[in-house]
Amino acid sequence: MVILLSKNVKIYLFVFGLLFVGCNQKNEVKTPPNIIYILADDLGYGELGVYGQTKIKTPNIDALAKNGMLFTQHYSGAPVCAPARYVFVTGKHAGHSHIRGNDEWGSRGEVWNYEKAFRDPNLEGQRPIGKNTPTIGNKLKNAGYVTSIIGKWGLGAPLTEGIPNLKGFDYFYGYNCQRQAHNLYPSHLWENTEKILLNNEMISPRTKLDSLADPYLEQSYSKFTQQDYAPQKMQEKALDFITKYKDQPFFMYYASPLPHLPLQVPKKDVEEYKKIFGEEEPYLGNQSYFPNRNPKAAYAAMISYLDNQVGEIVALLKEEGIYENTVIFFSSDNGPTYLGGVDFNYFESSKPFTNGFGRTKGFLYEGGIRVPLIASWPNHIEPGSKSNHISAFYDLMPTLCDIAGTAAPEAIDGISFKSTLLNKKQKQHDFLYWEFPANQGQQAVRMGKWKGIRKNIFKGNMKIELYNLETDLEELNDVSSKYPEVVEKISKVMLEEHEPATIERFKFKQLGDL
Repeated sequence: MVILLSKNVKIYLFVFGLLFVGCNQKNEVKTPPNIIYILADDLGYGELGVYGQTKIKTPNIDALAKNGMLFTQHYSGAPVCAPARYVFVTGKHAGHSHIRGNDEWGSRGEVWNYEKAFRDPNLEGQRPIGKNTPTIGNKLKNAGYVTSIIGKWGLGAPLTEGIPNLKGFDYFYGYNCQRQAHNLYPSHLWENTEKILLNNEMISPRTKLDSLADPYLEQSYSKFTQQDYAPQKMQEKALDFITKYKDQPFFMYYASPLPHLPLQVPKKDVEEYKKIFGEEEPYLGNQSYFPNRNPKAAYAAMISYLDNQVGEIVALLKEEGIYENTVIFFSSDNGPTYLGGVDFNYFESSKPFTNGFGRTKGFLYEGGIRVPLIASWPNHIEPGSKSNHISAFYDLMPTLCDIAGTAAPEAIDGISFKSTLLNKKQKQHDFLYWEFPANQGQQAVRMGKWKGIRKNIFKGNMKIELYNLETDLEELNDVSSKYPEVVEKISKVMLEEHEPATIERFKFKQLGDL
């Protein structure tokens, strides 16, 4: 049977068909959001304006929080660089990690010789991540993302299976080696597998002022400020990456070396803080970090420099019309340092936690592992919202996979907090776990309001300190004797979550590692 349609009906059906196809096409071509994860280096919980800092200006990072969500109970995976980054890229906590501390892999030779490491890439870099270890780079690349890491890697020397390009990252630019990052005007950086020479003279981080130089004269420090500033070179590559891949989903892991020591920043960026802080006593350097004429001004300027870079990234996203479809995370790899001329008391770097050696970087107290986390996702995250959800670096793997619409690996320790971002019901951790085989060996557990810490394990100490973080953020009042049942629960977690380390230097013989 043939049905004859009038001209008007034909037109109606044609238009309806176009609308139907158009709607279907719109749903089909809808792309997952771009993801940018910005990781500061040694930035303290209290060093951003939105977290209470009053002396250092961070308007662009503060604006991320104003337009997104600020987390108050987010934790690094470890209190130092390499293991924290390993936890982030793998989704495994330190008790299940291959890399559990900074391992300079000294069996290769003179790895701390800056000049020799420049000439011989076999001496660069840290011990590599495992060959078959799934990473967030692998997962998002397989989900259709173009992936990159720009900044500091620290998870596999240049000639090993641990380089970023073999770990799921399509593009890499920056420091492969954490030791080389002890100079922000380095002789070279890496672009994928190619060593890129910079327009800087080679100066070892051990270099001091000339013996006859006046430490109170600015010109005495001129050799420590050169031509190619590594953070600026990285920023150029980051902006290029966004521009190049703006039309397809991309993931950029931006591991900035700022504000990690040494105190180095372009002179023009220091001037404003020199006026604010006034005359300072110079910092004369040590065996690892350069001297600096205005240490407070330089440190503040380094953080503001990073803040400006965040502002440039947001501006470019808006200019390219992709800001609305980009999720931005901003965090720090661990707590602030206590070395190299940083006046952590002046800046109250760990506020509201305790400051200084034993309580910040390198230690499992709050000042060492609780870090800022800000998330921005226009039209998804409520502007100006705040979350007290308890989370850690190993939650980023499942969260980013969740955002990208792909499954996270099964054998991980993290829980996606995408629901928190969207103000929906969120699954909670029963506990968070850390261990750190340095500074005499440490373990820690966060369980609700309770925080248990075991330190000096290598000295045979197995006692657990217990703190109620609801009433004692500074962890000054050990209440373990009052709550033995809580201590027992935490002790059980410490026993069950520790797997014997695969690398000798990370083993805890006191915990049964052979």
